[in-house]
Amino acid sequence: MTSDDALDQFGHIARERAFGRHVGSDRLIQAGLDALIAGVQSPSLALLAGLLRNEEPEAPELFDQVLAELGLLFHPPADPRAAKWAMAYWIAGQIADGSLDPVVGTHLIWADIAYDLGYPDELAPLVSCAHNLEGWEESWGVSVEELNEEAVEAAKQFLSNRSAAEAGG
Repeated sequence: MTSDDALDQFGHIARERAFGRHVGSDRLIQAGLDALIAGVQSPSLALLAGLLRNEEPEAPELFDQVLAELGLLFHPPADPRAAKWAMAYWIAGQIADGSLDPVVGTHLIWADIAYDLGYPDELAPLVSCAHNLEGWEESWGVSVEELNEEAVEAAKQFLSNRSAAEAGG
């Protein structure tokens, strides 16, 4: 793992936590260890990486301290709807770049975001992909791989529509 990879991992975990996803202390400590081994420099990083099992409750606070030291703190929008939209774009970006399994990503968008936003039209293709992937049966005559590809394309389309809306607005 390079230092850039380690910093990306920290940023990813920061967003997961900011969007209310549970991240275990073991993952926070491992991210610290990965970063330390990769040569990332931060005053509190060695403290995080060196936490023992009985010290795990200290990990979230130390992780946040390291994020602050590295300038990687992330705060989602204060408005709950805007935060849900930000989370949708973040998850879609991970589906599109291949870092998140389309089954998991589309399910998160369907279950954690679309419902709360009242199933907006912009998310309909991703919600449809979630339904198809969750209910898939061999008898459908379409492979799971094809459904995964459809989900990736739906995520890319969702992201490009955002870019176009932002450019035009």
